[in-house]
Amino acid sequence: MIEFIGAAVQSDDDRRTLLHPLTLSLAERRVSVIGANGSGKSTLLRLVNGLRLPSQGRVEVLGQDTRKAGGAVRRSVGFVFTDPLSQLVMPTGREDVELSLRTRKLPAAERRLRAGEVLRRFGLEHLADRSIYDLSGGERQILALAVVLAVEPRILLADEPTTLLDLRNDTVVRALLAGLRQQVVFTTHNLDFAREAERTLVIDGGRVVFDGTPDDAVACYRALSTQPDGGPAGDGHLLP
Repeated sequence: MIEFIGAAVQSDDDRRTLLHPLTLSLAERRVSVIGANGSGKSTLLRLVNGLRLPSQGRVEVLGQDTRKAGGAVRRSVGFVFTDPLSQLVMPTGREDVELSLRTRKLPAAERRLRAGEVLRRFGLEHLADRSIYDLSGGERQILALAVVLAVEPRILLADEPTTLLDLRNDTVVRALLAGLRQQVVFTTHNLDFAREAERTLVIDGGRVVFDGTPDDAVACYRALSTQPDGGPAGDGHLLP
């Protein structure tokens, strides 16, 4: 369960509201978040694992306040960025997975063994010792997923995880995310991908303006994108 309780975010200079006060709970297994660039999608995701703290209100994840228990929350919540090179920090995939597993305080030999198992699970064993710079964009994104999931978080956040991918790798990454047992909350500009969720939020101007079924949310987003005064459509819930 992810809960936003009057959570709002101001810019660092307090001159702009990045996310207006928001109160809602996310319990569905798959939640997608759509909206224009700069609308507040990434800010919302970053609130969930404490990468960003609310300027007012609070966010609770699995019953823990992100402000008071940030470390515990981050151990339960994995985050995959749009550009995998922003989080792959070691020369090779094997080393990146082993680095992730260090948080488990495992002996080096066991970390290496488990890293091999993780890489096999994601079909990356043959690429384990290649430079991350020699991998394709899709291979890097799958590797980034493997690194985050190696420590078995209970929730996975993915910020536009298919934006930089070609059609084939887009399909592969979407299938991987669909098969995970974790709760997954993801942002995307791909409306077909957004429809693969159980629930979709539409963000506009730092506000969650629609919360409902994916089809109705996509209709709302299309209206917002094509009509100056476009508004919500369907039978979802319009938030203030």
